[in-house]
Order: sequence, then structure tokens, then C-alpha cells
Amino acid sequence: MRGQDEAAAWIALRGARGVGDVAAGRVIAHFGDVFAVLSAPEAALVAAGLTPAVAHAVRAARPEDAADEVTRLAAFGARVVPCTDDEYPALLRQVADAPLYLIARGERLLDAPALAVVGARHATPYGKDVAARFAEELAQAGVTVVSGLARGIDGAAHAGALRGGGPTVAVLGSGIDVVYPPEHVALADEIVRAGTLLSERPLGTPPLAEHFPARNRIIAGMTHGTLVVEAADRSGSQITARLAVDQGREVFAVPGRIDSPLSVGTHRLIQEGAKLVGSVEEILSEIAPALCARGVTMTPRAVAPPDDETLVPLLAAGPLAADELIRRSGLPPGQVLTRILDLELRGVLVQLPGKQFQLARR
Repeated sequence: MRGQDEAAAWIALRGARGVGDVAAGRVIAHFGDVFAVLSAPEAALVAAGLTPAVAHAVRAARPEDAADEVTRLAAFGARVVPCTDDEYPALLRQVADAPLYLIARGERLLDAPALAVVGARHATPYGKDVAARFAEELAQAGVTVVSGLARGIDGAAHAGALRGGGPTVAVLGSGIDVVYPPEHVALADEIVRAGTLLSERPLGTPPLAEHFPARNRIIAGMTHGTLVVEAADRSGSQITARLAVDQGREVFAVPGRIDSPLSVGTHRLIQEGAKLVGSVEEILSEIAPALCARGVTMTPRAVAPPDDETLVPLLAAGPLAADELIRRSGLPPGQVLTRILDLELRGVLVQLPGKQFQLARR
């Protein structure tokens, strides 16, 4: 970013009448620079794919009109992250209708390995406990947990990730300065200190229902996969999961009681091909190959000794399941899963059918 002038230019472009994320992304790709877009002749904008009316609106856009918004964002401790910036999530950039820019408040961690954890607002105590435990272990393994700061599963996931010592990203369906629900203001403050709040909406935007499907595309789009913990039929969590499928990402679901309305959505997702999971280790084993293929490395928060003198000797006699490694090592499950993933990514061990692990041949 080149400072407030560039931030104002991005806001002015997106605010031009008739300009959506797809059209704006198209002209940015064509001209390569937001200032080049705003200074381009109308004929050149039409040649780049805009309608004459939209091209006229873009040509009339004035960055100075957005200067006050940029000043207020800076005063609030927030920043504009455009789609051309290195901080913008690389996976989100692949989505056809990705936001032209994001408003971020908190740490710079938007391109870390990430998993979405979503679910019912009116979650059961069991569901919230599962979401918190999974998020805690994911955080310990170096995975950033992304959710929507809603009541129920979302809030539990954010809290669990923070408890695990890792960052978490909350994507809002409102302006970055409007925390919803109000009882999550303290949680949002914790997230800002150790993670990031995100929004694509102007300051002061209320949390309207029509904003949440668009919010969900960001949650699904910036993550390597989506985990659903409790969801009613036709729920927002199902929408997020289906967006993840459309974007070529993994979808995981935790099964629930067959007589619970909050199991209908997760069970339907499993019927449609979501991976049934009962542990974080199952998720990590699925996403590790995708991370390796993309050249993404993970930094576990529980640091293992070089080549791990704890687990490697246990595997010297032959393959063992993760549960058995946890039992024999005497270490917390989160630490063992972190070390397994780290050793797998470094080529020290390989996973066998049946979720067993053995030392790699050298």
C-alpha cells in the first residue's frame, strides 16, 4: 500500500455507481493499478469490459471524496487491504466474486494456513464444546481458525483458538466498527490483540441479514477447508459449506444425535460428500497434502524438538495410530497431533491406511 491516497482510491473505485467486485476486479487485472483505472478514458474502460454507464461512473469517481472514510478507518486502527496487496489472502483471490478489498483490524496474518469453523447460532453445550476443542487443537497445530463471530459455534471456535495460543480471524457481516452480537465485544477485542477482524463493508454498516451470505463467501474463500459443527437444515453454515465445495475446498462435518434438529444440516452435508470427522487429526491429515502442494508451511505453536525425540523412537518398532502415540508418549493430544503433522510435512513420517503412521524410508 502507498498510504491513505491509495486506500481512498480503492474505496472510490468500489463506491462508483454500478461497480461490483467482479467488474472492478476485471479492470484492475486489465490496467494493473487502481490509479490507472481511475485515470483511464471512458473508451478504454469500455474496452476493458465495463458498460458505458459504469465506465462513466468510474471516470467520475474521486478519491478525495473517500478521504474522510480512510481517516476514520485509521483512527479506528483499521486498514484497507486491496486484492493486489501481499497481505490479501491468496486463496480468496481465486474466488470469482472476491472482494475488491478488505478492511482489516488486528494482526497481519491473512495468508496463513486457515480452516473455517462454523455452525449453529443456537448450539448445544456439546456442539460448543466440540467447536472449542477442535479450534484449540487446530491453533496448537499452527492453523488459523476463521469464523463469523456469531453466537454459538462461531464464538466457541474463536475462544477455543485463542485458548490454544493461536490467532483467529472473525469475518463480520457489518462494518468493522459494528460488533454483532453485542455480547461479543470483549471477544472481538481479544481477537484484535491476537488475530484479525475483517469486513468488506463501510464503517457504520449494520449487521443486516442480506450481508451474511456475502460474508460467508469470504469465510469459505480464504480457508483451505470448512468444518461444520451442528447445523439446522437450510442454514447459513450449509451455505458456507456449499460455497467451499464450489471453490474446490474441503468440507468436514461433525456428526450429531439423530434426534436433534441441529444434526440435520451436518448429516445432509455428510450425505452430499462432506468428510465425517471425529478428531482434529483427521482434518490435519486431509489438508496436509493440499498445504504441501501449495508450498504452504505451518508453524506449530507447541514447538517440537529437532526430529522429535519423543515420537520418533516410539515409531521405530513399526506403525502406530495417533491415539496410541498419545497414550505412549504421555503428551497432550494437541501437542502430539502438532508433532505428527510437523514430522509429516518434513518427510520424517508417512501416513498409512487406517490413520496409522510410520517412519519414512530414507
